[in-house]
Amino acid sequence: MPVEYVDITNAEDVGQRIDNFLLRSLKGLPRQRIYKILRSGEVRVNGGRIKPSHRLQLGDRIRIPPVTVKAEQPVQMADATVDTLEAAILYEDADLIALNKPSGFAVHGGSSITSGVIELFRAFRQAPRLELAHRIDRDTSGCLLLCKRRSVLAEVQAAFRERVVKKKYDLYVAGAWPKSIRTVSLRLQRYETAWGERRVRTSSAGQLARTDFAIVAQKQKATHLAASLHTGRTHQIRVHTQSQQHPILGDDKYSATAELRAPRLCLHASRLVIPIGGDRLDFHAPMPDDMTAFWKALV
Repeated sequence: MPVEYVDITNAEDVGQRIDNFLLRSLKGLPRQRIYKILRSGEVRVNGGRIKPSHRLQLGDRIRIPPVTVKAEQPVQMADATVDTLEAAILYEDADLIALNKPSGFAVHGGSSITSGVIELFRAFRQAPRLELAHRIDRDTSGCLLLCKRRSVLAEVQAAFRERVVKKKYDLYVAGAWPKSIRTVSLRLQRYETAWGERRVRTSSAGQLARTDFAIVAQKQKATHLAASLHTGRTHQIRVHTQSQQHPILGDDKYSATAELRAPRLCLHASRLVIPIGGDRLDFHAPMPDDMTAFWKALV
């Protein structure tokens, strides 16, 4: 196969990250392979090496090396899955979809997951240009935005980068959270375990992260907290609560607490406030039934 050159002529592609552009253009090519050809410099924009985070501009010429792309397998999903995701829609207009994402759904496919929320929506809505605006963990439920147009996606992502988005979470933690702990500011660093799983830990070499906490309710062995994010680091709330010896119930990555067996990670993205095009959109995701039932059953 020869080297391919692709020119950016569609305004909807302007502002898109090169890694996301390749993931959409080279369907069937593993994600790891795409990042490998980016790191090696085999993919170039206007003749120069670029990082995966490079954002495309009108008139850019992309060099794509010869790659063997397997025939894309159709996304498989049960009718019940479609019904679940459609029922999770909080708001929809011509520009975006706001979801109350159920726990257990990854936001995108990966090495061990063939299809996440974005792939499923693209398939059953027949909307290949639908894009994730941001990410939340697979086991976290709550507010998730999908964008229908590239210009809207760029605006939403800019709002996240500029930290003008308000993110509120509800969570249940082990033990009695001290009233004196209202803010946790610690540096967080990502690392990889011996078995290849990505995790996060507190480290002076990491990036500063701040979370504000407020007590909503308390029981004998657990506390219901409301959390407000000032930064959006990976696993931020999970590591911040663990650092205070009050891990989130049901967290199999950062908690050794087995006394209170939660049915899932008890972390829910309950509110998302974002300015878009002069409007201030305010999305509320109701607490899921499994979390509510679990809390009621606690003594």
